Amino acid sequence: MSPGKKTIAPMMRFYFPAIVCVECDSPIDALVALCVPRDEAMNLVAASWPGNESACVLATVDGGRSVAALRTPEGRWAACNAFLDKGFNARGEAERELRKLLKRGRRGYVGVLVIEAKPSCGG
Repeated sequence: MSPGKKTIAPMMRFYFPAIVCVECDSPIDALVALCVPRDEAMNLVAASWPGNESACVLATVDGGRSVAALRTPEGRWAACNAFLDKGFNARGEAERELRKLLKRGRRGYVGVLVIEAKPSCGG
């Protein structure tokens, strides 16, 4: 590759079902509602926004439970239990799994985690 020429790193998408616990006005408030300490929540939100706003912030709370703050279509933030073990490469599969998890009036979303594949440093 010639110097100065940039390559675009491929992006991978990981879709997962998430059950809403409560809606909040900010991603920090959503993470705090899920028992993430406020200073950790602030660090996670800051790290997830390197240049453009993210619609998903993931964390793991004591005991290993995965949680997520997801931006809702209305612009609020949903504090959710995230089912990362039921993650998929296709949105439709995650939506089917979410329908199985929703019962007794629960609400949920399909979260998406966008991962930039970085080139490895070969020797």
